[in-house]
Amino acid sequence: MSESNAQPAIREVFPVLALLWLAGLYLRIPVLVAPPLAPFIADDLSLSQALTGALTTVPVLMLAVGAMPGSLAISRIGARSTLALALMVVVAGSSLRGLAPDTVTLLAASAVMGLGIAVMQPALPALLTVWLKPVHLALGTSVYMNGMLMGEFIGAGVTLPVLMPLTGESWRLTLAAWSLPGLLVAGLLFLPRSRRRTRAARPAWVPDWRNPLTWKLGLLLGASSALFFGTNAYMSSILEQRDALETLDRALFWFNLAQVIASLVMLKTSRYWVGRRSLIVVMLALAAATLGLFLVTTGVPSIAFAFLMSLTSAFLLILLVALPPLVSHAEDTGRLAAGNFTIGYTLAFVIPMLGGLIADRTGNPNHALVTLIVYALLVLPLALTLDLRKRPTQPADRDGYRLETK
Repeated sequence: MSESNAQPAIREVFPVLALLWLAGLYLRIPVLVAPPLAPFIADDLSLSQALTGALTTVPVLMLAVGAMPGSLAISRIGARSTLALALMVVVAGSSLRGLAPDTVTLLAASAVMGLGIAVMQPALPALLTVWLKPVHLALGTSVYMNGMLMGEFIGAGVTLPVLMPLTGESWRLTLAAWSLPGLLVAGLLFLPRSRRRTRAARPAWVPDWRNPLTWKLGLLLGASSALFFGTNAYMSSILEQRDALETLDRALFWFNLAQVIASLVMLKTSRYWVGRRSLIVVMLALAAATLGLFLVTTGVPSIAFAFLMSLTSAFLLILLVALPPLVSHAEDTGRLAAGNFTIGYTLAFVIPMLGGLIADRTGNPNHALVTLIVYALLVLPLALTLDLRKRPTQPADRDGYRLETK
């Protein structure tokens, strides 16, 4: 193999990996700063409990709504430009929340922010196929997913004890402090140089709904996300029913820390784990089983099982998100990812809500998590039928344009 065709060493792609990690942070930090700031926002704007919760749920819903517009943008202006533009939309929406004089403006800004994050999601895997050679695709996914999961932990854990004192206890300035650095990241995305390019025919952008892989990955992604978001949402209700609400802080700390640990493990093991159907099956089965064990235990064992559920669901999430760049042509990666995210995040919103409705009807919050387990078990057989054979990618530059070939 000639030197020009050799796969780059990690140190050669480190600047690109750093940019992917920083972009990954903004997939979750703008969303997860809302819960710790919620009491201050609610007090200032006189929000009801439902509207306070909407600060988090509205952006999550937009993750499903905006995936297909993201695929369209990738096909028209390229993955890098789409990612940078979406990041600027995230910064604008998140910053506008800090300027909102009323509830309507606040929720509208939250929706705009969520739409920007939704567009970022398919742009990142599409960018991997043109910034990184095949041997580093799994690593690239693990890096930006590590940034995303670190964003969850940092946004929820650092906002109150660190950032709020620095901004004079102002929730508005705190939102600006988290948001505005995203503009720098958007600018940095254009630093890697591009090779000479020619425009090719615009690739298709609408997800191929006839492709079984689009539905299988989407339904499985829905299981992973519903397990995580649903358990987070109903943890307090379940612990309150057990008269153990005083353990909520500890339980949520370990539950969210597990996501970070999983992403760090994947940085070391992604090259060997990604693309293995058996691991997807095992992680989904373990996530469902450990959530069930959380429901039937109390005290420290219960927290330990919640930790294990979060850990395995995070492994599952990364294993699934890493697949589109590996199993599709470069020009099809964005629309495959968009289809997965549209299905997956719609279910991540619908399944926990359905569980909540069932729990309200029965008067037992455990039934909300039982609903999540049932859904996970229903889609588990799909994991056994996944076709994860690697397919060759078409040569493309870093912006998603095909290169001239002789």
